[in-house]
Amino acid sequence: MDVTTTPSTEEGAPTYVERTDPVERQSRHRETGHIHGWGADVDPHNRPAYPKERTPPRLDGVHWQEPERQRPPPHRIHHSTERPGITPVFGTSVGPSGLSGKMRDLAFMYSENDLRHWFILIGADRVNMVEGLLDDLAHGHVPNLWKEMGLASEWRYNRKAFVTKAAVLAGATALAVYAIRSRRGR
Repeated sequence: MDVTTTPSTEEGAPTYVERTDPVERQSRHRETGHIHGWGADVDPHNRPAYPKERTPPRLDGVHWQEPERQRPPPHRIHHSTERPGITPVFGTSVGPSGLSGKMRDLAFMYSENDLRHWFILIGADRVNMVEGLLDDLAHGHVPNLWKEMGLASEWRYNRKAFVTKAAVLAGATALAVYAIRSRRGR
């Protein structure tokens, strides 16, 4: 870093001033108009996102206090324990079913600020994935794990990580097979 020593106002103690000091830099380069984006935050009308930063107008003069309620779905909709009921508009893509549905029922018995709520929901997602794989196999559809798990992309773009994961998986499988066979031998 470039520094210059200038005499201090007090006797004997030098003061170090950086050459990158903003005041010093501005005194050397007064013309900043050629720098794209320089001073964009000074004038609000010169800011690229300024219109989007304005607060949107409130819903004044609407004919309803609450939006019209959706038709009740054919399946259960989970909602937070902090709310007395479901919101007027909600998603109804797939209802809870199977073991993952029971796990979601359990999760929504807890408040959203409770870690059990979120851990059970994460577990329910994993169980739902396995249920989907089993459902595919039951209907005669063998999943293409190579494509569905993105292994082709990983092989193409991140080969080192792919090989590492494959080696760890092969080692763990070999260890499991060895452990099972050694138990049988006893």
